[in-house]
Amino acid sequence: MVDPSVGLEEVSIQAMSLVGTPYRYGGNTPDSGFDCSGLVRYVVLRAANVNLPRTTEAMGERGVPLERSQVASGDLVFFNTTGRANSHVGIYVGQNRFVHAPSTGGTVRLEDMGKSYWVSRYNGARRVASAAVPPPAQPQQPAAPAIPAAPPPAQDDDPIAAFANR
Repeated sequence: MVDPSVGLEEVSIQAMSLVGTPYRYGGNTPDSGFDCSGLVRYVVLRAANVNLPRTTEAMGERGVPLERSQVASGDLVFFNTTGRANSHVGIYVGQNRFVHAPSTGGTVRLEDMGKSYWVSRYNGARRVASAAVPPPAQPQQPAAPAIPAAPPPAQDDDPIAAFANR
């Protein structure tokens, strides 16, 4: 069985590294702070080299939709927090937790998806980054033949050594 999170861990690691960064509406860098879509866009671009749209609505149309049982570390999770679908997004990091930038005055934080607030607002998940596929094996170049080191010359065969020893 293939672990679907293999290769996506970098997305969740990057997201976890930003926990504590201040929330700022429209923010999209660690220095300026993040809103939810700015955080997700920043992390996925750096960790998986995937350029996502800026809005949660547009992000919700990218990638592959997942059943709840298929969600793996590094996938995007969407919620309805304002009365419209996909109005909030975070990055799933495993163990039923996700990282997100929740609200003004807050910080990027780790959240339990099992809390009733999130359970009742869950809209779905999408995989926007592919699991890393190892690069194809490169044909092995034959090793260059080793050039044997010349044995040190015998003292009597080396005119310079013989001269130096006089």
